[in-house]
Amino acid sequence: MPRPDPALLDPARYPFRCEIEPRFSDLDLNHHINNVAIAGMLEDGRVRFYRAAGGHDAFRGLSTMVASISIEYLGETHYPETLVIHGATEHLGRTSQQLVQVVTQKGEPVVFARTVIVMVGAEGPAPLPDDYRARAAEWALRP
Repeated sequence: MPRPDPALLDPARYPFRCEIEPRFSDLDLNHHINNVAIAGMLEDGRVRFYRAAGGHDAFRGLSTMVASISIEYLGETHYPETLVIHGATEHLGRTSQQLVQVVTQKGEPVVFARTVIVMVGAEGPAPLPDDYRARAAEWALRP
């Protein structure tokens, strides 16, 4: 799989950031942070992103489901250095949205992820709430 567009690796384009401290138990045999641990940290970053973007309140009565996720490992990640997860909405559909994340360690991009998330109600896919859409531009990937 080709590397992502270098413009997507610029943390300045992302309106959200959070820091995550890796645990010693996140290491693999090569003393890198394990791929499964990275996936969990990306999930934690998405949850924090939605809380900051007002999704926690806007999504009441709905569920969110990850429809797809792609993770590009761009470099080695090490313990105990902090990981910084940057997030932005890349695209809003009627019932889904696409979130992009770049993870940096010591200022260098080490992971890029793109996730499609679908809103689900009692009857299946549900439209993104209007109040969430109204705030979406604030959390969009910057030019």
